[in-house]
Amino acid sequence: MNAKRALVTDYVHPQLIADLRERGYEVDYNRTITLAGVAKVIHLYHGIIVNSKIKMMPTMIDKATQLQWIGRLGSGLEIIDVDYATKKGIKVMNTPEGNRNAVAEHAVGMLLNLANNLSKADREVRKLDWRREENRGWELKGKTVGIIGLGHTGSKLAKKLSSWELTILSYDKYKEDTADELPFVERVRLADILEHADIISLHLPLTHETTHMVDKSFLEKCKKGSIIVNTSRGAVVDTSALVQALESGHLGGACLDVFENEKPNTYSKAESNTYKRLYACEHVIVSPHVAGWTSESLARIAKVMIRKLDASI
Repeated sequence: MNAKRALVTDYVHPQLIADLRERGYEVDYNRTITLAGVAKVIHLYHGIIVNSKIKMMPTMIDKATQLQWIGRLGSGLEIIDVDYATKKGIKVMNTPEGNRNAVAEHAVGMLLNLANNLSKADREVRKLDWRREENRGWELKGKTVGIIGLGHTGSKLAKKLSSWELTILSYDKYKEDTADELPFVERVRLADILEHADIISLHLPLTHETTHMVDKSFLEKCKKGSIIVNTSRGAVVDTSALVQALESGHLGGACLDVFENEKPNTYSKAESNTYKRLYACEHVIVSPHVAGWTSESLARIAKVMIRKLDASI
């Protein structure tokens, strides 16, 4: 009988490879394989582990004649046609539990950076430019934080902020009552968050419903001077509208780990202009989609993946 085969298409903790082999899989670990490369060999595999570069859509799934499961490193399922895979009898697993703590910590870190002008002050001090008053910051204590999306990462962020002497509001269209788990969070309407929140943190999947949810209309309804934090998916925010709100002074700042286009070498002229304006804003903190990327989350994702595989196959 032929051995089961699994294709791992991105960097994973070595323990995940070892665990797959322990379960009888012949593992091909190919971190540089392209989407076209996967299409040529997918028919050979019973399982595949993917990250953002490999999209498992119907055309690819149709080629996967032996595929039993798809494992997604991290949370975003927009790269997999889950309904189509399910109809084909293919199990789909993601691992938001593995990096939710890392994302929540990163969001807090970006906020503290912005609030205390740390990136700006760091650049200035390195140039022997000593500006104390110009770098006077502001405190999280007493502020109102609105969390949109109270799933794995949103709820983890709420727990981290629960002792910071601030007000936590949340809006989640699909999440059931969380009073027992998160008694310090007040569930409100989206309009209430826009009206009252000093800080709005986004923790949403990318769907037809959430794409450009944060648009010009959304931002105009935000409290003047509020901060937008996005560690979920870039396309949840209309970048052009965000830049306009920052430049006009309506928004007080933004913390962005994710972007509509995360491949700078593919920017159109319009995108180049938009991102140039965004990055020129002093009151914006950015990072290259690494909120969930810690040494601990790498190991935790591996554990979650193998646990879900054991439970589903």
